[in-house]
Amino acid sequence: MRRPRGEPGSRAPRPAERVTYAGPGESWSPPPSSMLRILLSAQTSPARLSGLLLIPPVQPCCLGPSKSGDRPFGGGPVQGLQRLLEQARNPGELLRWLSQNPTKVRAHHYPVALRRLGQLLVSQPRPSPVEQATLQDLSQLIIRNCPSFDVHTIHVCLHLAVLLGFPSDGPLLCALEQERRSRLPPKPPSPHQPAIYGGQRLEVALSCPRFLQYPRQHLIRSLAEARPEELTPHVMVLLAQHLARHRLREPQLLEAIAHFLVVQEAQLNSKVVQKLVLPFGRLNYMPLEQQFMPCLERILAREAGVAPLATVNILMSLCQLQCLPFRALQFVFSPSFINHINGTPPSLIVRRYLSLLDTAVELELPGYQGPRLPQRQRVPIFPQPLITDRARCKYSHKDMVAEGLRQLLGEENYRQNLTVPPGYCTDFLLCVGSSGAVLPMRTQDPFLPYPPRSCQQDQANFNSTTQDPAQRVVLMLRERWHFCRDGRVLLGSRALRERHLGLMGYQLLPLPFEELESQRGLPQLKSYLRQKLQALGLRWGPEGG
Repeated sequence: MRRPRGEPGSRAPRPAERVTYAGPGESWSPPPSSMLRILLSAQTSPARLSGLLLIPPVQPCCLGPSKSGDRPFGGGPVQGLQRLLEQARNPGELLRWLSQNPTKVRAHHYPVALRRLGQLLVSQPRPSPVEQATLQDLSQLIIRNCPSFDVHTIHVCLHLAVLLGFPSDGPLLCALEQERRSRLPPKPPSPHQPAIYGGQRLEVALSCPRFLQYPRQHLIRSLAEARPEELTPHVMVLLAQHLARHRLREPQLLEAIAHFLVVQEAQLNSKVVQKLVLPFGRLNYMPLEQQFMPCLERILAREAGVAPLATVNILMSLCQLQCLPFRALQFVFSPSFINHINGTPPSLIVRRYLSLLDTAVELELPGYQGPRLPQRQRVPIFPQPLITDRARCKYSHKDMVAEGLRQLLGEENYRQNLTVPPGYCTDFLLCVGSSGAVLPMRTQDPFLPYPPRSCQQDQANFNSTTQDPAQRVVLMLRERWHFCRDGRVLLGSRALRERHLGLMGYQLLPLPFEELESQRGLPQLKSYLRQKLQALGLRWGPEGG
């Protein structure tokens, strides 16, 4: 292969020859000298190639710091290869470093090689002839590996290849452009001019991770426009999961799910039903559909022994709605059902749910006469703060309230994150004497008995043991995420916890997020807490005696 004649600037450069490429599946063999004429001739002008020098060195942006310090993951060999590429003396050496070190090559090494290739062409006023196979192999190496590139690497390689003069219809740029297009996110259908209708449009919208950008009216309209045959269980499950996940208490949509459940009762199994029922319990919404509960009772009777976890999940949703069916409770508390779940993978979570159901029976269903969960099978219900609270702890007001109580009452006069029988985690718990004085926690048993004793038993124990029975006051943080999206209705799990604690005899003092968010600084918060506690008749410090 011969170098183009003439010195730069001696005469007008020859036009570059157009290169034709083989079709799919054929080996690509460019005509002689065509690639070099593109890369080394004056057509790839010095000004154009000098643009490569303005591009900063490619950094391995996809590789983060490791435990050993700031060294990228992969260690020295990966960085060593980048240095070798940056110091390569000719294109052949570039290709050799890439092809002979397959285990050390990473995606970011290819733009490093392309940048170095441009620097070599710019820095050599009279570049020596380069074998055609070297450039062909380098292009094929990038084409073969570009499916593994991230979007940033693809864009950098495209820019460098254009500056180097690779033809726009050549295999390298075509492959990189195809990869770039494949990484583009799919365009969601316009809410004003949808391309698809009814159930399909609803499914596409619900599957889009950016669905919250759509107005709720669009979702309701999609549901209304859907034909009955388009509303499949899959579509309705997506809708139910979306409402539950985003705490959207939309009566029209929830009623549509309830109606679908009643109409399709014969075709639905318990594993699908548990997902359809989930938003009703979570969002604390009892549908107006009159056949909702009879339908669920029939499904539970038919499917209870098929999928134990799904059965218990359905009952958990109904427990939050305070409408547990006795017949289903008798089945899940039966020795046969309990023996069946023991030793299965979901055993622990099922026993936890059964323990909560047993608590609901104890506190809310005095007329229930069926079997109960044996004592040896019971486990703490919620021994730790809920996952949502742990995930959002940096947005919580709990630390701020704890500091306010510490300065107001003293550390010895309250307990934080205390789990009380049968397993409910409380935010803050105080013991208060009959006179209203806040008592030191070390002198009191913070737990009320469970199961709760009758009033006669409490009075007898009071007369025989003490003249100053302590009352337990629980400060309940009501954070923004404890409510449905409208901010007015507590989520089902929160309402259930507060209801059960109240039935066990704890006095609840809610601290709503609107009031907490309006406090500016610790002095205001302490004043707010003082007013809340004094409204209950509580006294502490010197005045508490």
